[in-house]
Amino acid sequence: MKLFRNLREALINKGNLKRYLIYAIGEIFLVMIGISLAFQLDNWNENRIKESIEVKYYENIKDQLVGDKALIEEQKMFNNSYLQQFQYANQIIELNDRNRVDTLGLIIRNLTQYSDFDRQGNIYETMVNSGEIKLLKNKDIVDGIRVLEEKYLYINRMENIHYDAMMKHIILAINPVIKFSNGEIQKPDQIYNYEFQNLIISLIQVMNEKEQVYNEAIGKIDKVTDLINKELF
Repeated sequence: MKLFRNLREALINKGNLKRYLIYAIGEIFLVMIGISLAFQLDNWNENRIKESIEVKYYENIKDQLVGDKALIEEQKMFNNSYLQQFQYANQIIELNDRNRVDTLGLIIRNLTQYSDFDRQGNIYETMVNSGEIKLLKNKDIVDGIRVLEEKYLYINRMENIHYDAMMKHIILAINPVIKFSNGEIQKPDQIYNYEFQNLIISLIQVMNEKEQVYNEAIGKIDKVTDLINKELF
């Protein structure tokens, strides 16, 4: 800066106005370049920080999705195992097969079993409320998370329907006709009728719908996870 000041004073003393103006414009230009570089450096640092935060969010979301998938798969297996039992019980009743009454009793005792994902958190809503969602540049990931949260709500709704059906109808229907300690049917005629069969069919329908939404949620988790992996690697 001292060199520039001495040069400026020399030009003024010599009365060389033209060269002084050229010098002044050049000095202004250099100052503007310096300011521009400083702004670019600040923006670069800010973008680097934002990218680091974005990566951390993607990692956290991925970890949560991996955990959600494992839990959904566990509940799906649980639901499917009992679904197959109830479908078998429906066949026994449909055929009025009294030779398999002991097997039917053991299955009916399991009508009180139900899968329960019970997802409480909401990734999308939490990010929106906190403003974090603005840091995620990949809109496909954001949209995927939003759709996935809708699947979670659907799962919870079907599980609530299943629970209500079990508490309000199934338990009341099986309590008078079966001995829970060993699964022995006490009143076979009340089991081998269309009204009881209708209860089982209703449960099967609910459980089939749960199976479907479990699969849809797992598929959406896989798609979102693949998108996140592309951002991370």
